[in-house]
Amino acid sequence: MNKTILLKNRPKGKPTLNDFKFVEEEKPGEKEGEILLKTKYISVDPYLRGRMRDEESYIPPFKLNEPIESGIIAEVIESRNPNFSKGDYVNGMLKWKQFQTSSGNGLNKVNKELAPLTAFLGVLGLTGITAYLGLEKIGKLKKGECLLVSAAAGAVGSVAGQIGKIKGCRVVGIAGSDEKIKRIKEKFGFDEGINYKTTDDLKKAIAEACPDGVDVYYDNVGGEIMDAAMANINKYGRLIICGAISLYNKTEIPMGPRHEGTLIKKSVLMQGFTVRDFVKDFGPAINHLSSWYKEGKLTYSETIVEGFDNVPQAFLDLFEGKNKGKMIVKV
Repeated sequence: MNKTILLKNRPKGKPTLNDFKFVEEEKPGEKEGEILLKTKYISVDPYLRGRMRDEESYIPPFKLNEPIESGIIAEVIESRNPNFSKGDYVNGMLKWKQFQTSSGNGLNKVNKELAPLTAFLGVLGLTGITAYLGLEKIGKLKKGECLLVSAAAGAVGSVAGQIGKIKGCRVVGIAGSDEKIKRIKEKFGFDEGINYKTTDDLKKAIAEACPDGVDVYYDNVGGEIMDAAMANINKYGRLIICGAISLYNKTEIPMGPRHEGTLIKKSVLMQGFTVRDFVKDFGPAINHLSSWYKEGKLTYSETIVEGFDNVPQAFLDLFEGKNKGKMIVKV
């Protein structure tokens, strides 16, 4: 039999296990031109929360009582497609199923000799590409500038910070525990870190960690942390709006400071993006990330949860900050 995970309810506020439903179905068989895939690793990401809402966005919402999907590493166990062979590993947007068939469209082969398979869901996959292209296309980092990163110990934030160091910048990270602050400095090379949970005045803490101001802010959080970053932004500063996890489970959008005056007076660029905005640039991004990884300039952290049945709980744990870097489920 073949297990799959469906979206049972559209969550109101923070999701719960009751919003997911496990069903068993017959194991599929591949048709001519198809491959049969066995799921090996599943990426769970905060942005999936947005797809649980029935609203227009940059990507269609999940449908009720249909399988959820995300980035997955799968093994080809049978092939009737000349472009794939039994034993290949592929990466792509696939459904939360133990087994599934595919025409191969949208799937990329991954080289397990280059890096562990999980790296292709993180630092060498969409996570790394997101960090790289946000900085390249919007941040336009210059040597000697100050880069501030929120959710700095997370999957995207930790890569963004490392790229900042590679580019010759001062890099300051914001995270939610002393252990995470220690990790971003010791493992990822950040110059300084701020624990927002123990800081009484985040605006002041950023000013002290960035004495010459913030030139580029890579935002994965939104809310009050973004407000504090904006208060320290330099003339011609750039704000890269990648995520807003502080708002994902809100039932009403909270009112914050009005930033129009700062944007005008300091000629600040503030731009949101999704990685799919820059699909044509994926190739160069992957080449840079792979080169840095092989040269030892880029590393990563990941939290691997065992068992297909634990996929929903791993997703929920993201909103409690229980992950160290990329959250992945090993099936």
